Amino acid sequence: MAPLNLSQIEVNLDSPNSRDRMVALASLRHVSALEALPLIKKVLNDEVLQIRSMAVFALGIKSTEESFPILVRLLETDPDYGIRADAAGALGYLEDQRAFEPLVRAFYEDTQWLVRFSAAVSLGNLKDVRAKSVLLNALKSEEVVIQQAAIAALGEIKALDATDAMLDFAGSEDWLVRQRLAEALGHLPSEKAKSALNFLAKDAHPQVAQAATLSRQRLAELLPDAD
Repeated sequence: MAPLNLSQIEVNLDSPNSRDRMVALASLRHVSALEALPLIKKVLNDEVLQIRSMAVFALGIKSTEESFPILVRLLETDPDYGIRADAAGALGYLEDQRAFEPLVRAFYEDTQWLVRFSAAVSLGNLKDVRAKSVLLNALKSEEVVIQQAAIAALGEIKALDATDAMLDFAGSEDWLVRQRLAEALGHLPSEKAKSALNFLAKDAHPQVAQAATLSRQRLAELLPDAD
């Protein structure tokens, strides 16, 4: 199917048929950010939650000056926790350092784990070292998915001095935690990381072992004596 042109997208976004609106939103990937923004805004308050979610995601992909304040407002005030989580994720896509404070507030103040998870992931996407203390706090979460997000994000921000805290998860019963750790250690060149990756490369779960092997290769490029 040929992509819709701008006028067709606009017409479809006003359609009473939710499928038409979804297709129109998906077609915005072929449109410039400035052209897409007013069209995205048309469905930010759509009655169908999935369409709202798609629109919020689109704001993170089609970045304009208006994207940031809209996403912060949604993160801080939207009554639907799914939309708040989407907004947190989209702020990470923007990679705008102004998002640091709103994301930190969301992590500490929002009561929904999904929002806190998205905030932790996006703090990693910002690659801002100021996030280290927040992410170390996230490691203490009772939610395993938040632990996973924090480990990955600590790797993203290259928090080398957080390596010891991360290594506490090398024996986690959750293989996804061990996989995230193996991936993160590839960004943290140190002898401790190298030793942990040698251990994780022998993990019983193949995806953990593969992630550790790839990270060892990455460390070999960062540490001349990593072999």
